[in-house]
Amino acid sequence: QVQLVESGGGLVQAGGSLRLSCAASGPTFNIVRVGWFRQAPGKEREFVASITWIGGTTNYADSVKDRFTISRDNAKNTLYLQMNSLKPEDTAVYFCAATQRYTQVSLSSVSHYEYWGQGTQVTVPS
Repeated sequence: QVQLVESGGGLVQAGGSLRLSCAASGPTFNIVRVGWFRQAPGKEREFVASITWIGGTTNYADSVKDRFTISRDNAKNTLYLQMNSLKPEDTAVYFCAATQRYTQVSLSSVSHYEYWGQGTQVTVPS
């Protein structure tokens, strides 16, 4: 099974930047797609961005497009999320996710992914 461990969360002022990392271990050679989700208190977990493990094709939620950048380093088995121009509404626990399946379930759905990290807190005070 693939294990995912996030890091890099913290408190940052509005307009600032933060980079999250997600280290993958286990049978990473057959990962198809990895992604980032976030969950604010009292809200459902929502899609942020995803990237295919081999081809590097990216997808973003409209709310983060042009501010966040997802990338991966296959040699290091690490996923990144560069977050710029942060806003208070970006405050949430951020989770990385991975799938080894080819599925018709939407890539923005939590059901698309079978592996999840424990999450890292990002706080942007208003």
